[in-house]
Amino acid sequence: MASFSPIPPVVPAGRMARIPQPVLGLSKGLELRPWHTRDADVLVTAGQDPAIRKWNRLIVKSAAHAHQRIERMHERWRAEQAAIWAIAGADGGKAVGLIGWGDIDLDDGHAEIVYWVLPAARGGGVVVDATKRLSRWALEDLGLHRLRLCHSTANPASCRVAQKAGFSFEGTQRSALLHEDGWHDQHLHALVKGDI
Repeated sequence: MASFSPIPPVVPAGRMARIPQPVLGLSKGLELRPWHTRDADVLVTAGQDPAIRKWNRLIVKSAAHAHQRIERMHERWRAEQAAIWAIAGADGGKAVGLIGWGDIDLDDGHAEIVYWVLPAARGGGVVVDATKRLSRWALEDLGLHRLRLCHSTANPASCRVAQKAGFSFEGTQRSALLHEDGWHDQHLHALVKGDI
């Protein structure tokens, strides 16, 4: 009788939880760093920005609610469910955006990127730079195999981010995203180990 040999996890459980969330350098005097409670005002501001609210499910009602969200980010790192960074000025500067991996599945080795930036940080390639850096971290340092970038088909800016960051277009998923104005079709882009 043949013995059953399960497929081992792509990334062993505990790899994320055992290490502190790293600070990752970017160009233009920016870095990716963990969120701090002092960043609560940035989350409140982002939750009121029309463009961020249009494309993200970000509702932050108060500074206290922002503190809870930041603590939840740290809990999700320890639980190996998500890895969320502040896009911020180097050396602990003010946060100007958020980027990270949600829906992390270490067993199957995949995750989906999430991001937004405040108006002052838009248009200069910050999100592309952060997406490239975070993708290298996810594939090379953490050891994931496949990364997804999904966005509404009505959001051409995110399509450009995906293309410039090296994510391949894989197709359109019908009625896949619920935004404030209803259901949206979404584009699916992906990056797999070996693409970079």
